[in-house]
Formats: sequence, structure tokens, C-alpha cells
Amino acid sequence: MAITKPFMAARRFSATIGDGTGVGVAFNILATATTNDAGVAATAFPTAPAYYNLYINAQIQTADTSTVTTTAITIPGGDALDPATPVVIEFVVN
Repeated sequence: MAITKPFMAARRFSATIGDGTGVGVAFNILATATTNDAGVAATAFPTAPAYYNLYINAQIQTADTSTVTTTAITIPGGDALDPATPVVIEFVVN
């Protein structure tokens, strides 16, 4: 019997730190403040991704840098960054 690989795809969302709200550990960027791969405003992040990657200023971040839900990504201390700093969240879904 042949082995069938599971379907895998990526969903990317972009924003800047200036799109976030809150301070300190409560700093987050709402899904609705991001744009998706099609360049349109997102409505939510994927429900059950296999995993996600966070890039701040094109640098991949470690797992302890953020937490994510379908409505927002929380980046503790992100408010200390320059507001123009780009943020990309990449979800791998299957």
C-alpha cells in the first residue's frame, strides 16, 4: 500500500507593531488588524493549525515569544518595538 502524505498548506498574515494594542504582557495584534495572503483584511486566524511561526522584522521568533488564538496574537513586550516594525504570522494547516 502506498503512503499518502497529509495535506499541508501555509496561511500568512502581516501587520506592523503599530497595528497592535495594549502594553507589556497584554500587547496583542488582532487578526482583524492583519492582511492575509490575498492582501485583504483578515477576519480570523486558522482554527487548528499544526503549528505557527512568528517573524518580527523578518527574524523568526522562538516559541516563548508569543501565544495565538483565532482572534489575536499576543506578543508580551511588543509595545516596546518601533511601530513600523513588520510582523508576519505563518500558520501551517493540514
